[in-house]
Amino acid sequence: MALSDSLRGAALMTVAMVAFTINDTFMKAATAEVPVFEAIVLRGALTTAALLIMSLRMGGLQLQVARGDRLWIGLRTFGEVAGTFTFLLALKHMPLANLSAILQFLPLAVTLTAALLLGERVGWRRLTAIGVGFVGVMLIVRPGTEGFDRWSILGLLSVACVVMRDLATRRISSGMSSVTVAFLAGLSVTAGAGLMLPFTDVAPVSALRAAQLAGAAGFLIVGYLTVVMAMRVGDVAVIAPFRYASLVAAIILGWLVFGQWPDGWTLLGSAIVVATGIYTFSRERRIGRQRLQPTEVG
Repeated sequence: MALSDSLRGAALMTVAMVAFTINDTFMKAATAEVPVFEAIVLRGALTTAALLIMSLRMGGLQLQVARGDRLWIGLRTFGEVAGTFTFLLALKHMPLANLSAILQFLPLAVTLTAALLLGERVGWRRLTAIGVGFVGVMLIVRPGTEGFDRWSILGLLSVACVVMRDLATRRISSGMSSVTVAFLAGLSVTAGAGLMLPFTDVAPVSALRAAQLAGAAGFLIVGYLTVVMAMRVGDVAVIAPFRYASLVAAIILGWLVFGQWPDGWTLLGSAIVVATGIYTFSRERRIGRQRLQPTEVG
């Protein structure tokens, strides 16, 4: 039986989120010995080369950016680079599930920031959901406790950087191909990490760590491709909640690979963030359906 567009989109989104989480797992394992910026450069070189080859074969690479897109590409690139650096530095020192749980607040943060900066309408129900979701995040990081340190702050900062990236992406014109945006992002992250190498440690890379970095690059490319494919089919409001598959994958992989199981407060906070996110998506879908209904003329 053929799958509907929404079901195919949901399946692709699940694959994308699991792929991104496996990439994170490989990077966390590799950075146990390889300095973070060196690991970013090595992974980025593989990823960028693969994206370049794919984009050339697909004929979608556009290195000349339109004047109206330059500001937004610049802001998106800055958010991508800063978000990657802060995320991977935090990942090296934090449990995988905890950091992944913090990132689940991202859709709610994007909704709130879009309302504040772009003037998008957000009703009191969704604002309440965002507030409750933030409480969930605070249960995960728990300010004032021993577990709250500079790495938790970096995790929160990475969310802010990705919000900037996502909002800038929404301003880029449709004439700019997705593969070009992805290529520029990968190239910028790799180049930025390369500029940091003279100021950080560099270590020899064993065969095991090289294999882990290659695996990270491979799954990162799978994530890039499948998330784009997912967003191009089906109902976004149906597909978007499947982003939370990354949290389930992070909990399982964190336990299997690193022997880290989140405590009760982290699980509770994660459940709150996921529940509020799903409510926001379902609310968005309901509003969208109401707008599409024909207006009765009395």
